[in-house]
Amino acid sequence: MSEAISNGSAADADLARKARNERLASRIQKRYAAERRFKLLALSSVLFSALVLAFLLVTMTANGLAGFTRAEMKVPVDFGGAGLTVSQDRLSQPGALGALENAGLPDVLQFAANEAYGPQAAAELGASAWRDLASQLISNPSMLAEDTVVSVPVSEDMAAAFRGEGNPELQSLARDLEAQGALDRAFDWGFLARADATDPQEAGIWGALKGSLLTMIITLALAFPIGVLAAVYLEEYAPKNKWTDIIEVSINNLAAVPSIIFGLLGLAVFLAIFPNYRSAPLIGGMTLALMTMPVIVISGRNAIKSVPPSIRDGALAIGASPVQVVFHHVLPLALPGILTGTIIGMARALGETAPLLMIGMRAFVATPPDGFTSPSSVLPVQIFLWSDEIDRGFVERTSAAIIVLLLFLLVMNGLAIYLRNRFERRW
Repeated sequence: MSEAISNGSAADADLARKARNERLASRIQKRYAAERRFKLLALSSVLFSALVLAFLLVTMTANGLAGFTRAEMKVPVDFGGAGLTVSQDRLSQPGALGALENAGLPDVLQFAANEAYGPQAAAELGASAWRDLASQLISNPSMLAEDTVVSVPVSEDMAAAFRGEGNPELQSLARDLEAQGALDRAFDWGFLARADATDPQEAGIWGALKGSLLTMIITLALAFPIGVLAAVYLEEYAPKNKWTDIIEVSINNLAAVPSIIFGLLGLAVFLAIFPNYRSAPLIGGMTLALMTMPVIVISGRNAIKSVPPSIRDGALAIGASPVQVVFHHVLPLALPGILTGTIIGMARALGETAPLLMIGMRAFVATPPDGFTSPSSVLPVQIFLWSDEIDRGFVERTSAAIIVLLLFLLVMNGLAIYLRNRFERRW
């Protein structure tokens, strides 16, 4: 009897253990299934982000490639028989452009186009076509003695007709010129060397690109040293009291303030101090430095905190002063983390438009800036202004400018990442 009861209890225990094992196995399988679903979701998110980025890059590239080209007319010109009273030696001296204009180069080009394609086609030469031809002559003075074919830009009306838009009569003329091989789209190297213009055929990006470069130099020169020194003081020297707590909270809040607020601050402070430098890279750089500095301070403090205390203790043990500990040991080890925050802050500053609009950097600037105090535009503002134009030529230029901005950002970030990896140390 007792043996039967014992056998029954053992059987019940086995059944209970088996049921418990089955429940555990079921829960483990559910956990593994949940982990697989999470991995699949994460992978899907990465793939979706990559597809969106690829779509953006492909779209921008497809639309922007046309922005690097312009419609040009091939005009046969006999410079030897044109009677230009300019010697080849004169073209290597200062004022060669004015000398060619006074010698009648615009009339020579107009006459040659009229003789080759008729007065209607000659009237559609670009307003600065003779200037492009003058640049070719200055770079190759031997052309003055040749009978050659030159490529010069056409007007925006003819460029639109070449795209199949605008005046039907001009579209017919454009097709005829294209059939003769006289009208074609060519890569516009001048797009990378000119500044803004009212005609998309003559517009360039160099003025805005140079303005962005000068503005970023001012931003980095102010934000980086001040931000790093502030991080060092708050982390290594500042006493822990309510005042430093208020400063820390204020810095954290400044990092989240909308950028247009910094533009209002720049308008109220910097332009009040320097009223003659409106729309200058100096004012733009100081305004963006205010916006970038909190990010550098926060990342700098976190990087300094990540340095092991043993580094400080070891340096003090071998006789280093507290200042030497910070600047000879702690700061070099924290530099990669500081540079990471600097990359993030500078990338944000490069793409900002609102604060620069507030300080007047949306002005039409037809010449590249000569220095930090010259009137200038920047790439984001230039893109904003061109995107507001209804002319399709400016739409293409806008896409090309976006490509230039992305390349500028990649180069700047690539340099910063190289420096970060260069100074990175492992312990």
